[in-house]
Amino acid sequence: MNALTVTLGTIGAALSLLCWASFIGGVRNIARAIMIGQPAPDRWRPFFPRFKQMIVEFLAHTRMNKFRTVGWAHWLVMIGFLGGAMLWFEAYGQTFDPAFHWPLIGNLAIYHLWDEILGIGTVVGITTLIILRQLNHPRVPERLSRFSGSKFGPAYVIEAIVLLEGLGMIFVKAGKIATYHHSNAATDFFTMQVAKLLPASPVMVSIFAFIKLMSGMAFLYYVGRNITWGVAWHRFSAFPNIYFKREDDGGVALGAAKPMMSKGKPVDMETADPDTDTFGAGRIEDFSWKGWLDFTTCTECGRCQSQCPAWNTGKPLSPKLLIMSLRDHGYAKAPYLLAGGRKDMGGDEVGLVDAEGNPNEAKLAEISEAAKAEAERPLVGGAEVGGIIDPEVLWSCTTCGACVEQCPVDIEHVDHIIDMRRYQVLIESEFPSELAGLFKNLENKGNPWGQNAKDRLNWINELDFQIPVFGQDADSFDGYEYLFWVGCAGAYEDRAKKTTKSVAELLATAGVKFMVLGAEETCTGDSARRAGNEFLFQQLAQQNIELLNSVFEGVEERKKKIVVTCAHCFNALNNEYPQVGGTYEVVHHTQLLNRLVRQKQLIPVAPVSQNVTYHDPCYLGRHNKVYNAPRELMAASGSNLVEMPRHGERSMCCGAGGARMWMEEQLGKRINIDRVDEALTTSPAKIATGCPFCRVMLTDGVTARQEKGEGEGVEVVDVAQLMLDAIERVEPSVLTENLTVIQEPKAPEAEPEPEAEPVPAAVAPGPAKAAPTGGGLAMKGPAKAPGGGGLAMKGPAKAPGGLGMKGAAKAPGAKAAAAAESAPEAEAPAAPVKGLAMKGPAKAPGGLGMKGGAKAPGGGLAMKGAAKAPGAKAPAANASAAAPSAEEAPAAQTATAPAETKPTVPAKGLAMKSGFKRPGPKAPGAKAPAPAEPASTDAAPASEAPAAQTESVAETEQATNGTSGNGAPQVAPPTAKPGGLGFKSGAKAPGRKN
Repeated sequence: MNALTVTLGTIGAALSLLCWASFIGGVRNIARAIMIGQPAPDRWRPFFPRFKQMIVEFLAHTRMNKFRTVGWAHWLVMIGFLGGAMLWFEAYGQTFDPAFHWPLIGNLAIYHLWDEILGIGTVVGITTLIILRQLNHPRVPERLSRFSGSKFGPAYVIEAIVLLEGLGMIFVKAGKIATYHHSNAATDFFTMQVAKLLPASPVMVSIFAFIKLMSGMAFLYYVGRNITWGVAWHRFSAFPNIYFKREDDGGVALGAAKPMMSKGKPVDMETADPDTDTFGAGRIEDFSWKGWLDFTTCTECGRCQSQCPAWNTGKPLSPKLLIMSLRDHGYAKAPYLLAGGRKDMGGDEVGLVDAEGNPNEAKLAEISEAAKAEAERPLVGGAEVGGIIDPEVLWSCTTCGACVEQCPVDIEHVDHIIDMRRYQVLIESEFPSELAGLFKNLENKGNPWGQNAKDRLNWINELDFQIPVFGQDADSFDGYEYLFWVGCAGAYEDRAKKTTKSVAELLATAGVKFMVLGAEETCTGDSARRAGNEFLFQQLAQQNIELLNSVFEGVEERKKKIVVTCAHCFNALNNEYPQVGGTYEVVHHTQLLNRLVRQKQLIPVAPVSQNVTYHDPCYLGRHNKVYNAPRELMAASGSNLVEMPRHGERSMCCGAGGARMWMEEQLGKRINIDRVDEALTTSPAKIATGCPFCRVMLTDGVTARQEKGEGEGVEVVDVAQLMLDAIERVEPSVLTENLTVIQEPKAPEAEPEPEAEPVPAAVAPGPAKAAPTGGGLAMKGPAKAPGGGGLAMKGPAKAPGGLGMKGAAKAPGAKAAAAAESAPEAEAPAAPVKGLAMKGPAKAPGGLGMKGGAKAPGGGLAMKGAAKAPGAKAPAANASAAAPSAEEAPAAQTATAPAETKPTVPAKGLAMKSGFKRPGPKAPGAKAPAPAEPASTDAAPASEAPAAQTESVAETEQATNGTSGNGAPQVAPPTAKPGGLGFKSGAKAPGRKN
């Protein structure tokens, strides 16, 4: 040591105090901000699986290695940063004494080798990353750079610091070798060569150590002062962010959408209260602490942006920029929130108030003006109101999950987007105008197209063999292997019906016994949930679950099998229905057909022998990891698979997910056109897929390109059609025989007479024959069955129109208590009721009620207070629009409830007026239970047909005149573009014949 080295050491130690104070202050500020978020108690356990996953992702770099060059370079930098900490702390002593080293280990050969490798690795790694950043710099063209929008200032500072750290490791060691001449070719192979260029100088070693020390101190100081530097803070926050990821099994946050949470618990729409519960995310403080941790951890690498279909087609959405905006807004608003500030939905201050409820100016004065100004900005809004997230950004997302799949630090972009959509729909009533029609059709007709439920069976009439229908050809699931969930697209959309018929024929050929639900099937609610209408999703899901439970009544859990052709239905039934009480074994048709081929139940005999490219549906591939089954099935059919550049987990979205199927694309290039352009580069004869939504979008894209002379002869097909073309077709009579199941009466069920004796003794046998036994869910007790075929209930039933609510709150669309009591009492059937019977105090179908006298969102969620209903304007107008004509009521309904032929009180929200059917399928006229009234039964279909046509014409006129069905002004939906999902004037409705 000498005066100079002691001076350097003293200066370094003094400055380090300031830098450590800055860093610790930054950690404190981040921790306090994260704690603002809502509780997330499900993120902590199980400990060992989560901890194991964190270690695996950290050491193996499983997510980073998806980009190969970046993967190994980042791994070297990461190890250099963490492992080099020991060498960095050693610099404290080396500035005072150039010969200093750690006791015990400082002279070990392994330590010298460790020092050598870390120094070289850090320099090589960071140099590679610097070059890659420059090669991908968003100069021209900006959209092609994954770094577009990233903050380059912080990135350059961090890169320089890391480079200095790596060089510091090398030069301190080389300086000591040059000065003290202690080296070993096995452990100092590189620094020995560098040492030959350096003089022997102890002061030089101290200077090198001082530079290494100060570079680390600069890092601590700058990141402590800039808590939004994700490129630096992810070095610390990535570990907990990976540990606390949504899926404890290590999977990414895809598949099921995260349940809508409030105060750490899933929101039960039956008892939800918007005054006390959080509906999605309308303010930054509505996100959970895990959401805040996500925002903090974003390293601005842009991998999500590079894979985003919206960004790549000129839309304003960038997942990276969205997360960065939320992060910057959150930390700017944090001082106001930490001081206790809070505003209600009306924008009034309710946190910092005095005893009289007025804003406490003294406390507000202690908050910086910047923080108070940030608190005034809406989370979602246009530039004119200073919104953080533009509505165009929010609604451009297709929820394809590419961003989540690629994110190296497990940020859950899709969950955050859906949460913001939920608030916009359920509370603000702000959403694209096209979604109002979607919500209305799902609520009233049980399908997005607004088609009649009885038309769900039309595809069967186009087949030469018979398909068993539950309730018509079979009263139970006995003897069947699978329930074939056809889906709305598979039943109504002409192109998707080809897939449905192909799958049905293949299953029948293989001898798989299956049945379909027919008119009783209802939309799974996938589009409603991803559009933010959680209320409507839960309603549809509960309705379907009760129906499925009635079908699988008495069936073992392992035998409750469902096969689906729609990737969105597959995801909803398999991943999301367990959240609301429905657990089944669900397989996609490509999985089942591939299994049948392996088992030699389907034997290809005529290879397709054509070039076919396969498009991975997002909700089959990324969301559910089904990549191999469709490809194996294509190989079995003899197709020559030619992969597109983006396939597998990097597959490009078709543009239909996230309810975008029902919205027009106004900005940039159409996503389906972009995907078709990529497919045509493979020169295919056919483009295959495994999802009806994808098929519609790709077909429209091919049609648009063929109109310009491109892709002549290219056809979009389902994988099942390729297999059907490859097998030997079987006679229709054989197919019918293969599906025939002879169900014998269940003798054991009739034996427990002693328990059932009180019921027939108390109920008259006469009315039981007239009770509604078909069409779904009738009701017992004092309440009337809604729609003549509604939910069967025993005991005191609530008024139809909403699931029970707290206190004196009125169910959306339900009558007052007095009106319900005045309804004529339906006689209880003696025979077992088919459908979804419920005993005890039962809830009526029609909607999930909520506390408060609130309106429902566009046929959706009822809300307390003055909150506006999405898609609805004036309550009076809503009431008139919600009421169907008397002609629409089924004949069976009129026969069973003559005392009330039409509702007398307006319905609100997703609920219905008294006397009308639950949302979803009608009871088919052919299933009318009164055999003594053939005239009424026969007349029902005839009267319904013109009524449906009248509705269609009326809706067309409403769209043309710019008014909704209630007469209120409405923004006219955009004109459908060629190749889009809109229908031109005169075009036939999907699923209908001319």
